[in-house]
Amino acid sequence: MKKILLVMGHPDKTSFNNALADAYEKGAKESNAEFKRINLADLDFDINLHLGYKEIQELEPDLQKAQEFIKWAEHLVFVYPIWWATMPALLKGFLDRTFLPGFAFKYREDSPWWDKLLAGRTARMITTMDAPVFYFKLINWDSGHRAMKKATLEFCGIKPVKVTTFGQVKNSTEEKRQKWLKKVEKLGREGR
Repeated sequence: MKKILLVMGHPDKTSFNNALADAYEKGAKESNAEFKRINLADLDFDINLHLGYKEIQELEPDLQKAQEFIKWAEHLVFVYPIWWATMPALLKGFLDRTFLPGFAFKYREDSPWWDKLLAGRTARMITTMDAPVFYFKLINWDSGHRAMKKATLEFCGIKPVKVTTFGQVKNSTEEKRQKWLKKVEKLGREGR
């Protein structure tokens, strides 16, 4: 059985992103995967990494538990909207505070290289945007996806990282949304 952790990164629990997260969870549970979920909107933590890595601030209990879940997981799923060509501040703050040196990666002494401490895990990003997907890729160069996939998850050893994106959400029909929900439920059922 695959161990799946889903991180719901939209601050509004009534959003379509939450419906996508619910659909993935439904599919994963139908496949008998071991499943855990973190709704970032429910956590109590300071999203600011006040001193960078100069001095690591103490982790709140919710972030300690999140790190335990990340260590436990074999497959991580992040569901969030693309805002200003990247992720919401809540998700960025969560990553800043949890994917820390000594947990997610470790710099090598006197070397430009690092150890990828989360290797052996895979991930899927499920994102939504109001812009057309082709516009995001062509004009914004897939910036938000590249930052999350390459500079965060793969930097820490998580790969492969797959991306599923739904565009023009604000103008989408109910029929289109139902189709997207079924697609995400299937991803959950297949543990992808």
